[in-house]
Amino acid sequence: MVPVALTIAGSDPSGGAGIQADLKTFAAFGVYGAAVITALTAQNTNGVRAVAQVEPAFVGQQLDAVLDDLAVGAAKTGMLARGAVVELIAARLHARPLPHLVVDPVLAATSGDTLLEPSAIAHLRDQLLPLATLVTPNLREAAVLTGRPVAVLEDMRAAARALVGLGARAALVKGGHLTSGPAVDVLYDGHEVHELAAARVPTPRPIHGAGCALSAAITAGLARGLTLHVAVAAAKRWVTRALETAAAVGHGALPPNHLVRPTE
Repeated sequence: MVPVALTIAGSDPSGGAGIQADLKTFAAFGVYGAAVITALTAQNTNGVRAVAQVEPAFVGQQLDAVLDDLAVGAAKTGMLARGAVVELIAARLHARPLPHLVVDPVLAATSGDTLLEPSAIAHLRDQLLPLATLVTPNLREAAVLTGRPVAVLEDMRAAARALVGLGARAALVKGGHLTSGPAVDVLYDGHEVHELAAARVPTPRPIHGAGCALSAAITAGLARGLTLHVAVAAAKRWVTRALETAAAVGHGALPPNHLVRPTE
């Protein structure tokens, strides 16, 4: 049976992030991708121009339609936009638990545009994190969720532990925005802290959608039956290659190359 992964996120019509990026990433890993759209954006590599909300009830209908039919091995959440959507998804997945849930707590786009209303953060922290196999915040997102500064490696270790303390089974705090040194991500699995380092990839422009690609790649690995540690390591290798081979699509930030093949 072909493995199935589900993304619950917003649409990016330019394809660099969101639903479109997630589905391309699933395909790169040989996983059948399904999608529940939580919001529509008018955006491109230069930024977000407008957001159209999807009614929470319709988000629920999409999710039920997928879960009634497909054997979802792993799911991820991305842009959820509103507290009502977060609450609905948490309630549905509590009633219909999946083998794995990766929560990418998307708060803002690379351009700085807000993608989750501030009032929804508490819902995400209190209701969705306890359902997560893994939560994958960047430095700013980790700081918002834990209520503490996250700027250096020791902060990342403390934040990862704090996120597991909030209910997630594991936390991966991404260090791509560290101001110096290699790109180090900190994984805490509830027992041990692991640090995954990779050389920084020089790019002529900022990167757009790397976080979506990483969380989607981890989700694909979990859907294929990989252990968490193996899935995270494989995803990080793939994202590094996707950044190394990123094409100059558009005039703004560079999206990863979702067409690159993963290595085992």
